[in-house]
Amino acid sequence: MQQNEVFILAIESSCDDTAAAVLKNDRVLSNIVARQNIHEEYGGVVPELASRAHQQNIVPVIDVALKKAGVSREQLSAIAFTQGPGLMGSLLVGTSFAKSLSMALNIPLIAVNHMHAHILAHFIDEEGYDKPTFPFLALTISGGHTQIVKVNDFFDMKIIGETTDDAVGEAFDKTAKILNLPYPGGPLIDKFAKEGNPKKYSFTKPKVDGLNFSFSGLKTQILYFIQKNTAENSNFIEENKADICASVQQIIIDILMDKLKLAVAETGITQIAIGGGVSANSGIRTTLKNAEGKYGWKTFIPKFEYTTDNAAMIGIVGYQKYLHDKFVDQSTVSKARIEF
Repeated sequence: MQQNEVFILAIESSCDDTAAAVLKNDRVLSNIVARQNIHEEYGGVVPELASRAHQQNIVPVIDVALKKAGVSREQLSAIAFTQGPGLMGSLLVGTSFAKSLSMALNIPLIAVNHMHAHILAHFIDEEGYDKPTFPFLALTISGGHTQIVKVNDFFDMKIIGETTDDAVGEAFDKTAKILNLPYPGGPLIDKFAKEGNPKKYSFTKPKVDGLNFSFSGLKTQILYFIQKNTAENSNFIEENKADICASVQQIIIDILMDKLKLAVAETGITQIAIGGGVSANSGIRTTLKNAEGKYGWKTFIPKFEYTTDNAAMIGIVGYQKYLHDKFVDQSTVSKARIEF
């Protein structure tokens, strides 16, 4: 189905951000995100509080997205929403709203896999950003996922490597907690790392077969390292914060790059795209950009606003599914865990 003007309203509510976007074909007209600051008090996302906040936010967020885009409800071609994976209470809010609005407006409903959206965000038409060509390798790195995906087409993707335990974002967040940094700690580690020496402290890379990852051992290693040194010097963290952050960030980057190099060697594919919340990390972005000259890769780094959870990425998948008539009906349900 090809139309000159396809307007997609996209809704994302998989975790703790309520987001809505309006796309005209593959261009983003508006991309609104309501953050939930309440979780900072608890040092992590509280699912029940996230669900309640989504219920408060979803109507005003969608209203602002439509107004900013200058698009009326009657102009919408379809509604795309995150079906999963994510927190069930959060997903239900977006799914229920999308289903209701689709029924009220009598327009198609499109279910989107959140992880596919992180990968396909690269196909948003954005000035100054190239789009990958198929096939390419995608590294999706976030608080809940670490995957290397071989992408053959918009709807043909295969996970060729993933974490066997914790995600890379979890390693950043737990390290931040060990260092007594406030939640969310990942961006703070990135900030302090810029001022530190990445070679000051060495950590051991986990030995994991093939293209898979493991970060639970690294987390334990960092915890023991901090406990040992603070026992000898109670001010150890404060005196060496920048060097600790730089060293932790460097070992994580090394782990990711080792697996990417192996994936390129195994597949022969030299186009690498990154996505997910952790792809906002400046150290990872710089290392990947440098890999173009170093290894002859072509790398694709998304615009900053499309790295963390947002609805524009849901909208671009919605647009592609609209063109291929990939719609769902009202019996579709949210899934906390969803088949890739």
